[in-house]
Amino acid sequence: MILVTGATGHLGNVLVRSLVSSQLKVRAMVAPFEDTKPLEGLEVEIVRGDIRDAKFVESACKGVENVYHLAAVISILGKRKSVYDVNVVGTQNVIQACLRNKVQKLIYVSSIHAFSEPKCGSLIDESVPIDPKKTVGDYAKSKAIATLEVLRATKEGLYAVVICPTGVVGPYDWRVSEMGNLLLLYSKNLLRVGIDGSFDFVDVRDVVSLLIEACKRARNGELFIASGEYITIRAFVQILRKIRPARSVDLFLPSYMAYPLSIFTSAYYLAKKRKPLLTPYSVHTLTRNYVYSSQKAKNELGYSPRPLYESLKDALRWFEDNGYISPVSSAQSFVERSSGSCL
Repeated sequence: MILVTGATGHLGNVLVRSLVSSQLKVRAMVAPFEDTKPLEGLEVEIVRGDIRDAKFVESACKGVENVYHLAAVISILGKRKSVYDVNVVGTQNVIQACLRNKVQKLIYVSSIHAFSEPKCGSLIDESVPIDPKKTVGDYAKSKAIATLEVLRATKEGLYAVVICPTGVVGPYDWRVSEMGNLLLLYSKNLLRVGIDGSFDFVDVRDVVSLLIEACKRARNGELFIASGEYITIRAFVQILRKIRPARSVDLFLPSYMAYPLSIFTSAYYLAKKRKPLLTPYSVHTLTRNYVYSSQKAKNELGYSPRPLYESLKDALRWFEDNGYISPVSSAQSFVERSSGSCL
């Protein structure tokens, strides 16, 4: 039996699909308030409970061989208590439950943001330290703390491996992730302003493949970066326009203009009880221009991420097929075009 926490999330439900397709028995941990639609039609055992409840987590780990711990609050706003309680306390609960139940392996999904932040434009690989004091934002700090807790537990008898993905994109985004929200806003002609920066984006299916391979082959206490393709936001929009032309993104702002605007838009959307896309943290992230290396995962685990074009094409087609966005006309079908500009 394999336990997957955060099973209804974007990465979680794709992982569950892959495990089930390999004829493995899966127990899916789902928060009490979450819709299980992402798991519909899959032969899984669903257990409902709060990852912050140590007794529930210990019970969920009974009879389990391996645990994939994906449950997390991903925030670009900094909801301090829920972020810390789920990401740190929840991970501590999983660690203790694995130790008490003698779970064979724990595969923990951390974040690229858990790494200490060097100067802008630096290369980040696994040699960069994990230090919550040298990260920005409550989410990054929480993932750094949780990662250190997992690595510390490997010295106490727990067999654990940590995977740090970059920006995850791709199909089966039922609950609409931060990246999924961006794609939907673009497709509905509601994404008017971009950031003059860059980031690295990785396909959800490639991260899942690495998680499974890490469980099979990775050594205890190892940490791997799951990066995909580094790209400027301007070039990212160009790819979207080749796949699905839209009247979106009229202006790309430098950081000194984007920061004050992000403060205003965050306050506005929160007042409207809507999730903002442009926040001070998102501006910070996109203007650091870090390059993330997955060479270690390629060398040791055969990791081979696909091109970003393919990931975005499949994500947009999935959103279309499942009614999140309307189909494009036949003249604007999912065909790569030889021309197109982001400006």
